[in-house]
Amino acid sequence: MLFVTIQLVHAQYTETINTNSPGRSQGAFAVGNGVAQIEGSLFYRAEEHLLQRYERDYIGTSFQLRYGAVTEKLEFSVFGTYNSIDQTDFNGTVSTNTSFSNFSRFTVGAKYLVFDPYQFFGEKKVNLLSWKANNKLDWRDLIPAVSVYAGANFDFSENNLLTPPDDSTISPRLELITQNNWGRWVFVTNFVADRIATDYPSYQWLLTMTRSLSNKWAIFAEYQGLKSDFYSDDLGRGGVTYLVTKDWQVDTSVTLNFKDTPTVFQVNVGMSYRLDFHKDTPIEQTSDPQADDKKGKKKKKKNKLNLEGEGGGI
Repeated sequence: MLFVTIQLVHAQYTETINTNSPGRSQGAFAVGNGVAQIEGSLFYRAEEHLLQRYERDYIGTSFQLRYGAVTEKLEFSVFGTYNSIDQTDFNGTVSTNTSFSNFSRFTVGAKYLVFDPYQFFGEKKVNLLSWKANNKLDWRDLIPAVSVYAGANFDFSENNLLTPPDDSTISPRLELITQNNWGRWVFVTNFVADRIATDYPSYQWLLTMTRSLSNKWAIFAEYQGLKSDFYSDDLGRGGVTYLVTKDWQVDTSVTLNFKDTPTVFQVNVGMSYRLDFHKDTPIEQTSDPQADDKKGKKKKKKNKLNLEGEGGGI
């Protein structure tokens, strides 16, 4: 007969905050079961469109609310971006000014880890005698963690100039997420299909590389491509983060693009904070009590021999 023993594991939970900020991509791993996290930023954005002859100044806020529940692999989230905009239109020698405010994004969804290479292959063993052995390229390092994300965009306002015209009140969003951890380097990719089955579907791809400089400081670089009949662009982003405590991070970043329809310059200042109610998750592992009994007898015998050996040496 088989009985059940309990083993405690940490799975995806990390001792320090696991945040997506200040980039726009999502990491593959969840925040951890019982962990609530808020990530927010304030930003200034300037746009100039040479063909349509307008300038826009944005002041806004972006936020992410993340919560791990049910299992270490599952995360529920809310993403939002709210903008207050001043626009100047140039018509010949006359210019007109308008102002408006609205959400450019409000999405509710969930992310699930479908493949974790660290659980599949096991942790890499450390060779205490060889630096070269510990740092050589292992083919398993090339296999990423993989997650899937499904969400719904909500837009209840009419005549929102920041979303496609006649946009659906609710539209789906799907993402495929990968993540490789290479020591101090982390490489994340996101492949996004947004506003699916609407008149203006959008496709995005994000590549993010992060480098830890120390236990406190890290830098990152990111490329974001967007393809849509409503808005297409190629954006470059870079920034720095500082870990204040194990649950609190601050960050700043700059975004630029590579075209003039419109030009984009954006500066973000943000922070992330987590409320850590995580408890170790028990997983079931089967064992044979007869085999355990035999191992116990052998261990007792070995201990007895060791004690006798130690006793003879006194």
